[in-house]
Amino acid sequence: MALEAWFMDESTEDQRLPHHRNPKEFVSLDHLAELGVLYWRFNPKDYENDEELRKIREARGYSYMDLLDLCPEKVANYDEKLRNFYMEHIHADEEIRYCLEGSGYFDVRDKDDQWIRIWMKPGDLIVLPAGIYHRFTLDISNYIKLMRLFVGEPVWTAYNRPQEDHPARKEYIKGLTGKVGMALEAH
Repeated sequence: MALEAWFMDESTEDQRLPHHRNPKEFVSLDHLAELGVLYWRFNPKDYENDEELRKIREARGYSYMDLLDLCPEKVANYDEKLRNFYMEHIHADEEIRYCLEGSGYFDVRDKDDQWIRIWMKPGDLIVLPAGIYHRFTLDISNYIKLMRLFVGEPVWTAYNRPQEDHPARKEYIKGLTGKVGMALEAH
């Protein structure tokens, strides 16, 4: 089963709900790739021995890995942590997450500043590019186990929006503008 993603409605109801528009508007992997969001699917039951995952980690320089269990029973200040994850922000580096158990949502902004909700389930690995506005929340299952990958030692700095002058944001926008320009020239 491939990754599911869709444009979000503007509702302020519980962030853990799907927030589909009416009618539903799904987003393709190609559309996510245009935004710089990369996706792979693996067998989460055998991540220690997964040769494809090893190759990607090696090729992309993801030398650091840890596991994060997110649920009310295992995380102190759970509600506060969830609120922090859900604040719109960017990072100076890629954000790499691999879902091993449970499920949750990564929301990313598209070129028109609309939210796209990406539903991560076991086996999904996504890479969010440096400089993309995003946020994270669990879904109504209230549980996810994520592998976090980093290039070198982890950097945990989240820069809350607005960050238009941040070098990573400027670089991201430049990359988007370049892709849009190339797509227009191709027609």
